[in-house]
Amino acid sequence: MTGNAIEIVHNPEKNRFELEQDGLLCVLEYYVVEGTMVFTHTEVPSALGGRGLGSRLAQAGLEYARQQGLKVRPLCSFIAGYIQKHPEYQDLL
Repeated sequence: MTGNAIEIVHNPEKNRFELEQDGLLCVLEYYVVEGTMVFTHTEVPSALGGRGLGSRLAQAGLEYARQQGLKVRPLCSFIAGYIQKHPEYQDLL
């Protein structure tokens, strides 16, 4: 396993995507209502900032929504910004 291997785990019981790095937990929280995946919060510990981990979580969450045929509502400003910078996800809005 290389140092670049990052595993993102979908934890539906806790309504979040999780990524553990250096013993710290990063999360993307959501809930689903009426065919829409509502992203509420992205958290990356400051010690892990600048590594693109939030973006990895965003991509995983958005790809999951697409695979499930869900629309997306980004209440989280990070996810809203990610979608704005990545037009390939605009169709999910």
